[in-house]
Amino acid sequence: MMIRCIIVDDEAHAIELLSMHIEQTSFLELVDTATSPVKALQLVFEQKIDVVFLDVQMPEMSGIEFMQLLNGRCKVILVTAYKDYAIQGFDNDVVDYLLKPVTFPRFLKSTRKLLDMRRNVEEPGNDYIFVSADSKGKLLRINIEDIIYVEGQRQYVCFFTREGRKYLSRLTLKELEARLPVGKFIRVHKSFVLAIQYITMIHHNVVYMAHTKEMIPIGSSYREAFMNRMKDKIMT
Repeated sequence: MMIRCIIVDDEAHAIELLSMHIEQTSFLELVDTATSPVKALQLVFEQKIDVVFLDVQMPEMSGIEFMQLLNGRCKVILVTAYKDYAIQGFDNDVVDYLLKPVTFPRFLKSTRKLLDMRRNVEEPGNDYIFVSADSKGKLLRINIEDIIYVEGQRQYVCFFTREGRKYLSRLTLKELEARLPVGKFIRVHKSFVLAIQYITMIHHNVVYMAHTKEMIPIGSSYREAFMNRMKDKIMT
């Protein structure tokens, strides 16, 4: 149940302190650190990152602007010397707000929240979503484990499940990505999000899925991030 994280801060000593805290925390894995928010955004979009420990005041862009560009792709814990940003942070749905210098007990309390959130997502009883259906006011329950892939169709998305059913809902893929459990799904094309567990074969620029004959194309702008995500499972 390792939680993969990165540190984004323009101060080297702040990165060093947080790195030490992460090293002492058994369920955290430090993937990388960055003094540049631009580099950090690239890391988040190319690799599987669960949480960003994020400074607020940085030269290229602020932490608040950084979070807006993330658009819910991963969790954020703000780390700053200034109390003034607390309200803005929580308005952007941060997990926690840590004041520098961060003590280890306070750090551990904050990261325990991440662990609790992960457990809640992974418990089978909580592993479902409700989506609005065609009928006004009607909500349909879809079990996360049943979703093979999701296709974007203009202002709608279509869920394809392992029972062969299709569910149409008025959402965008961008909105849906922010709501699906971290680590279980990946976007491979502007129109397709796939459940990783149902991938059976990757052939050139096509992905084959279990329970369906549909061949899912890999978009050129998504290929590198997709292959980076899958590299731990690839044996050559």
